[in-house]
Amino acid sequence: MTNMHVSLPGLELKNPIMPASGCFGFGREYAQFYDLSKLGAIMVKAVTPEMRRGNATPRVAETESGMLNAIGLQNPGLEAVMEHELPFLADYDVPIIANVAGKTPEDYVEVAAKISQAPNVHALELNVSCPNVKEGGIQFGSDQEQLAMLTRAVKEVSEVPVYVKLSPNVTDIVGMAQAAEHAGADGLTMINTLIGMQLDRRTGKPLLANGRGGLSGPAIKPVAIRMVYDVSQAVSIPVIGMGGVSTAEDALDFMYAGASAVAVGTANFTNPMACMDIIHGLETFIHTENIDIGDIVGRSYRACETLSSR
Repeated sequence: MTNMHVSLPGLELKNPIMPASGCFGFGREYAQFYDLSKLGAIMVKAVTPEMRRGNATPRVAETESGMLNAIGLQNPGLEAVMEHELPFLADYDVPIIANVAGKTPEDYVEVAAKISQAPNVHALELNVSCPNVKEGGIQFGSDQEQLAMLTRAVKEVSEVPVYVKLSPNVTDIVGMAQAAEHAGADGLTMINTLIGMQLDRRTGKPLLANGRGGLSGPAIKPVAIRMVYDVSQAVSIPVIGMGGVSTAEDALDFMYAGASAVAVGTANFTNPMACMDIIHGLETFIHTENIDIGDIVGRSYRACETLSSR
């Protein structure tokens, strides 16, 4: 039997595939299609102290090779998630990674302190990279000192390991990754969306009410692969990679680049079975090649080191 198990801080994964936060809600809709226990983990929708209705509509637009969104961290709020969403997910044998967001450091600390006590929450994902909110989000993820401050504050109150979700909308993502690591982060997740804009061909106006939005999907995969490749060699904490993953081959690329596990985002909207298809494809590859899942991680940079040493 093929062994797909991956061990990360706070997380014992049956396999390295999980849905990315923001693209899976709290799993209720996808539970109609397959048993959520088959996933490696679930990164739930961002949770803020209060309920948020999100940005004005329209807030989603298709692009030539991806999707542009400006949802604005819509969620039912901490209390509702604790009372309704996490108990629903407790019926499944799958670790939960709770995505924590807010406007201020105090918001992050409040959510982290409480949600990390939920029995089925095994790790937190610190949302410091959302480009679609006016307060919080990327303002913490684009400044190394603020990122370190927030990471330390959340680490002090969290009962579970903390993963920091990095933004690609910075000039030095390696520096941001190292700042998070030095502040005590247990792992990194990367990347979030790239800031973009789509215009109406007739009027010239932005299609999104918010004007700008976050670009996801196949268009951003080469950017994400390059960033995972650079960061994974510069830090000693694990990286969960994401950005344009829709096939098992895409997941392999991220693991070759140094990711220990892979999250699937936009592909869930076009194919609700995307995560299952990727798990099966990856399992077939591991079995056919007769290799350990750990042998894949970082294969690309090991290959480059071999070539450069010749």
